[in-house]
Amino acid sequence: MRTQSCHARVTAALVGCTALVLSVTATASAQTPPHPSSSRDLGRQVLGANDGWAAYGTGTTGGSAADAAHVYTVTTWAEFKAALAAGGSAPKIVRVKGVIDAVAEGCDAFAAPGYDFDAYLAKYAPGTWGLDTDLSAEPDDSPEGLRRASAAAQDQAIKANVPANTTIVGVGRNAGFKGASLQIKGVDNVIVRNLAFESPIDCFPQWDPTDGDKGNWNSEYDTAVVYGSTHVWLDHNTFTDGSHPDSAAPSYFGMLYQQHDGELDIVRGADLVTASWNVFSEHDKTILIGNSDSESTAAGDRGHLRTTFHHNLFSGLVERAPRVRFGQVDSYNNHFVAAGDYSYSFGIGKESRLVAEHNAFTLPQGVSAAKVLKRWNVSPLTADDNYVNGVKTDLIAVHNAEIPAETLQSGAGWTPTLRTAVDPAKAVPRIVDCGAGAGRLG
Repeated sequence: MRTQSCHARVTAALVGCTALVLSVTATASAQTPPHPSSSRDLGRQVLGANDGWAAYGTGTTGGSAADAAHVYTVTTWAEFKAALAAGGSAPKIVRVKGVIDAVAEGCDAFAAPGYDFDAYLAKYAPGTWGLDTDLSAEPDDSPEGLRRASAAAQDQAIKANVPANTTIVGVGRNAGFKGASLQIKGVDNVIVRNLAFESPIDCFPQWDPTDGDKGNWNSEYDTAVVYGSTHVWLDHNTFTDGSHPDSAAPSYFGMLYQQHDGELDIVRGADLVTASWNVFSEHDKTILIGNSDSESTAAGDRGHLRTTFHHNLFSGLVERAPRVRFGQVDSYNNHFVAAGDYSYSFGIGKESRLVAEHNAFTLPQGVSAAKVLKRWNVSPLTADDNYVNGVKTDLIAVHNAEIPAETLQSGAGWTPTLRTAVDPAKAVPRIVDCGAGAGRLG
């Protein structure tokens, strides 16, 4: 019998989407990346020199210098949040053992007294409420007011604030979180490694009648958000919708009852981020860099949002891998595996300067390489030495030929220098599929 490739095994695990972590049955001969530092203790390892934007300046060391009093092993959500809060910004290592569920008690635990989803649907149905007025003025005792109170309780419960000088690392091959939202907000020097994340579901999405011509459901809670923070390294993690894929979600008012936001957002002046050897899978709006075109936001984003993506597997995603505003983003040696609902990979946004090189794309039959790039604003990019289904492809040229109304300009205006070894693009599927994701380091 013919042995399956690493790509086939990983893809099968992602499509199943019933387990929190990927299968780790790669053969012993599979290529895996070297450790970034000599320490065998994952918590003591630091980002290697020149390894993406997070290596710039002071580099990223996380909590590697923590003394024994600031090394914690946690197995529950309460222990995890307590460990993050202890010791302020002194270097700390938080070792996560097993799978920690931030919503183990279920959505009902967050519901405000009197909240009733059927009553919510009855009051705000388009045939009753219409599509011209949003719900912002609804009083606290209304169905929308009770939804707001319920959402506030969930917000308080599932968000975990990560302090400066912290390393969060999974122990072994089966460590991670369900339903949690990591808030890396306004801090410097954070490392997150070897963890599997099942995206949080919004228990109380809001109906906005004025969103589009049909209204829409809007949800909160990114799996991880880097907000105004610097020197952040995310490595060998797995991000997936797990047991709550969008394909299983119902529709109300003719629109998908969307309960997911992003898997990773880098926003509000965040800077110097490296995302390496991660798996991002089975998700819609995956990664957002820069959250607004507005001038008030742009003032803090210009000159920031510098991010590197390398050796990541993007599989079964709809869009935003990533969508970029403003930042100098370097994306190299990543593997993109599309499914039937694929929309695009790289979103070219306002004042973005994306360099996308030496990547591999596996597209299903009937999906054109012209869809890899999506123009939201006129911003130049560099897209050299990329392969689509094993064939070297000029992504800008094929896009412009097939979508002339959204012409893209070549030449991002800068050349990345913060890279470690660059693998041949044709070898990327084998290398990345056999090395990316949680459980590879433990």
